[in-house]
Amino acid sequence: GVVEACLLHMLKRRAAGFLRTDKVAALFTKVGKTCAIAGDVCKKVQELQQQVESRKNQPNGQEPLKRQGSTTSKAPVLTPQAIKHIWVRTALIEKVLDKIVQYIVDNCSKYYEKEALLADPVCGPILASLLVGPCALEYTKLKTADHYWTDPSADELVQRHRIHSAHGRQDSPCKRPALGIRKRHSSGSASEDRFAASAREYVESLHQNSRTHLLYGKNNVLVQPKDDLEAIPGYLSLHQSADSLTLKWTPNQLMNGTLGDSE
Repeated sequence: GVVEACLLHMLKRRAAGFLRTDKVAALFTKVGKTCAIAGDVCKKVQELQQQVESRKNQPNGQEPLKRQGSTTSKAPVLTPQAIKHIWVRTALIEKVLDKIVQYIVDNCSKYYEKEALLADPVCGPILASLLVGPCALEYTKLKTADHYWTDPSADELVQRHRIHSAHGRQDSPCKRPALGIRKRHSSGSASEDRFAASAREYVESLHQNSRTHLLYGKNNVLVQPKDDLEAIPGYLSLHQSADSLTLKWTPNQLMNGTLGDSE
């Protein structure tokens, strides 16, 4: 939506099209006549729109019958918001939005008034540069509506860490040290200090994320799940989000990946 607002700022009437209500579509279509990349996006958008229309025309949302062995892909399910911004969205997913905007900036006199944002010698190139990052991403799985209220389990975080560690340096240890650490009554060598520090950093990285702030964490906190079971050591942490405080506790065995078949 923000990118569309920038593209529509002081767009010439000729470029926007006199009779077209969708000015972004008119702009992409006009640019596509001289820019091959924009032309490819126009074709993809038209295909998507045809698939969406064919889905609407099917009774009760039924899919049209396909011949056996047909490789025709299933029509995508696009939300109203996605359809509204289908031109910019398609160019973004195809990783060419930055190139199209850069082309428009380079040829801004054809499409924009002199006071337009994209005609500005500073703001125009900056906008194109800012879009390089988003166009480098793979939009294979978009966030769901409830992603703000979900958090990966400790087991999933451990698996992610192991996958990441497998691609690390050859001289680095393949596994993180165990988290069930107790202070040793010794002189306290530098290697032991590094051992404890790395374990602590690992625990904090598991419980820290972009949505909550870690206020406090302590390892080897004993929790007794039932009266007839012995206490289990684990990692206790206190987190602050926008509107609440959350207390988390994860068993050391689970974080070490040694839980096995234990209940």
